[in-house]
Amino acid sequence: MFIKQPFDEFLGLQYKRVNEDQINVYLPLQPLFLNSLGVVHGGIISSLADVAMCNVPEVDDRGIQTVVTVDLKVSFLRPAKGEFLLADARVIKKGKSLIHSECLIYDDQNTLVAKADGILYVI
Repeated sequence: MFIKQPFDEFLGLQYKRVNEDQINVYLPLQPLFLNSLGVVHGGIISSLADVAMCNVPEVDDRGIQTVVTVDLKVSFLRPAKGEFLLADARVIKKGKSLIHSECLIYDDQNTLVAKADGILYVI
């Protein structure tokens, strides 16, 4: 199960669990997500990374998230464009109250376009 929230539905996100500590999130791109240069806006990429990393830990049985982001760093490696983006998010280190995670974001040509590192607080 993944977090149930209207923002995810608005973006059109699709989730796939790879294993207990890793998920993939697919984002179909829309013209609304592009900046004035015609590439995906950094805020969309940052949101994709954040949502992906927060969905790696299991949610409760009502679809309520069990973590919140306390630190997020996104490095934009190249312009993102195409039909979709794919976020590959995973837990790097799980502690009692903090989870360190990372997310690699690829375009539809399997080119790495961004990398995010996050620290999540366990609620």
